[in-house]
Amino acid sequence: MAQEDLRKKVDLAFLSAFYGGLLTEKQRRVLSLHCEEDLSLAEIAEEVGISRQAVHETLVRAAARLNEMECSLGVAARFRRMEDGLEAALSAVRQKEYNRAEQLLSGLLALDQEENNGL
Repeated sequence: MAQEDLRKKVDLAFLSAFYGGLLTEKQRRVLSLHCEEDLSLAEIAEEVGISRQAVHETLVRAAARLNEMECSLGVAARFRRMEDGLEAALSAVRQKEYNRAEQLLSGLLALDQEENNGL
C-alpha cells in the first residue's frame, strides 16, 4: 500500500507541474505539502490552519481538477510520450542503430505535427 501511495503522490506532483497554476493557492499549498514535503494530513492541517478533514477534501478536489485537466488536454501524457521516444532514440544512437533512431525521431516528429494540427 505504501508503494501505491507513493506512486499516487508522484503522479499528482507530475500533473501539478503542468496544471498547478489552475488550482487555487490553498490547493497548491496543500498539494505541495502533501506531495513534495510528504507531510501527513495532521501536519498539513496544523501548517495551513485547517482541519484534517478539510485537508483531505482539498487534496481530493485538487486531484480531481488535475485529472480533469489531463483528461481534457493530455499535456502530461504527451510530454511522457515525447520523453520516452527521445530516450529510446538516444539509446538507439548510443547502440549505433541509426536506422532505428531515425525511425523513432521521425515518429516523434509525425506525432508532434499531428497533435499540433489537432489543436
